[in-house]
Amino acid sequence: MTIPEAAELVLQATGMAQGGEVFVLDMGEPVKLVDLARQMVELSGCSIRDSKNPDGDIAITFTGLRPGEKLYEELLLSDNDQPTAHPLIRQAKERRLEHAVLNNLLDELSECLENWDGTRATELIHQLVPEYGKATIYFRREA
Repeated sequence: MTIPEAAELVLQATGMAQGGEVFVLDMGEPVKLVDLARQMVELSGCSIRDSKNPDGDIAITFTGLRPGEKLYEELLLSDNDQPTAHPLIRQAKERRLEHAVLNNLLDELSECLENWDGTRATELIHQLVPEYGKATIYFRREA
């Protein structure tokens, strides 16, 4: 999807909004970064340097993931999205916490973290995001 097409979807979703909704845009099929890199090299009039072409202009190097990077982006916590009038725009139906409840849980979580109460902090995280699953959360003091 091109930037103008994406911008048009955003504007159309804005027109559907009545206040507080979360919309998910269908941006099309994922593109492999290596394929995009190859295309960019070739569109610039250069050739790719690899084992098949050691005299190429530009090499593509795989460096691995950096901290915080992920291979897959999960757009919704649940599968409770609904169609809209536009086939490429869906409306998310996620669980919401009242503002006061959310603030109380976050205050308690902050206190747990200050006191290094990892067990209670993990319980609170699961209350805040039940879909988080049963992943292990580690807390460690910095030296």
